[in-house]
Amino acid sequence: MSSDLTQGSIKKHLRSIAIPSSIGYFFHTMFNVTDTFFAGEISTQAIASLSLTFSIFFIIIAIAGGMSQGATALIGNAIGEKKTDEAKQIILHILFFALSIALIITTIGIFSAPYLMQILGAKDEYLVEALSYIDIILFGAVFYVGVFFTNALLNSLGNTKAFRNFLVVGFFLNIVLDYWFIKGGLGIEPMGVRGIGYATIIIEFLGFIYLFSVLKKTYLLQNMPTFKFDKNIIFEFFKQGTPPTINMLLMALGMFIITYYISGFGKHVVAAYGIAIRIEQIFLLPSIGINVAVLAIISQNNGAKLYDRVKETVIYAQKVGFILWIIGIVFLLVFGRQLLGLFSSDAKVIDAGMGYLYAAASSMYAYMLVFINISLLQGIKQPALLIYLSLFRQLLVPVALFSLFNFLNLSLGYYWFGLVVIIWSSAIFIVYYARKKLILLRASLKTLISSEPKREVRLCRSFFES
Repeated sequence: MSSDLTQGSIKKHLRSIAIPSSIGYFFHTMFNVTDTFFAGEISTQAIASLSLTFSIFFIIIAIAGGMSQGATALIGNAIGEKKTDEAKQIILHILFFALSIALIITTIGIFSAPYLMQILGAKDEYLVEALSYIDIILFGAVFYVGVFFTNALLNSLGNTKAFRNFLVVGFFLNIVLDYWFIKGGLGIEPMGVRGIGYATIIIEFLGFIYLFSVLKKTYLLQNMPTFKFDKNIIFEFFKQGTPPTINMLLMALGMFIITYYISGFGKHVVAAYGIAIRIEQIFLLPSIGINVAVLAIISQNNGAKLYDRVKETVIYAQKVGFILWIIGIVFLLVFGRQLLGLFSSDAKVIDAGMGYLYAAASSMYAYMLVFINISLLQGIKQPALLIYLSLFRQLLVPVALFSLFNFLNLSLGYYWFGLVVIIWSSAIFIVYYARKKLILLRASLKTLISSEPKREVRLCRSFFES
């Protein structure tokens, strides 16, 4: 497909970007399932070791993933403005930043990991096994960061197929390497949990090489200018990348808060929540693809000041999201118990899990509205609200609401219903806020046209008449 998302069918662009991205993230999810499966082949402690390191692992993903979204927005806007030289200079700064942050993550992580693991309760062999895995991941952080940022640059061109290819191949390669490194053979000694870490880093390294080779063939890396440090680029990069980074970190905190409050109902409820949320995440995978597509399309069209196409992108994405919601509701209500039964045969776990899935089914579209409009705000370079929205729905309201429920000694169903209220109120607010931002952009462009009547600005009158 064309890398110019300011022309052609919005529907075609969204499908061609979102579908490969969704497929890729599905295999990414299965990649993690594979690691958990093979850890279980070693021992229960091995699974616990992987689970224990998730907090550190998620910090790497949050920083790399959040900042890379900022990179997509910046590069996409520069491409839309036809400022190719500026885009290339931004790329040089981003690559410099990516290398720097990878080194910082590795250095801080290696020294702090033993203390963090002990705080979480690891000691003796348990601690040694957990560190044997996370140390390998930390030393390979440069490849994780490289993959995220290289993919972000490809996303700005509307290319999600390369990342999909990497994730699909990486999934199957991970099965082979996990088995080989854990069991040993062909000159390799059995490595246990360390083998899972080595398999992951090797695949990330190969993925970075592949994605960079694809990126190198695009015009973005042709005839690169001399690097000239510009603090304004770094400032803008942090401005765009910090909100989604904080949002991802607060998501982890939000899950901890929910787990804390529902833990009083018993271990079966905690287990039910852990299982149900993974089922929910699978059904939300298409929304991740839509999120990537909306960010790429809107970034370029915002740079080109084609606000009619920005509006069309959001409307079409929300229609697609609604259709996926209806499908998800039917599937969760009909097959919810069977899906929960794949992970547990305990009737109490399944009953508690169904309570959460009912809530998930009713609020899935709200999540999609939040994701789509977050991408809209990032694409028009107005991401600051994301921090406040995350604090609202992940921290402040859940703590206040669940503390009240706990004080009143209310049943579990109220907690699930509370989650529905929180996400729908967030969705309604962000849709309203994002619409207002678009109206302001329209007004500013009208002012620009009236003050500079001879300046050529491409836009569709239908947007202003709507």
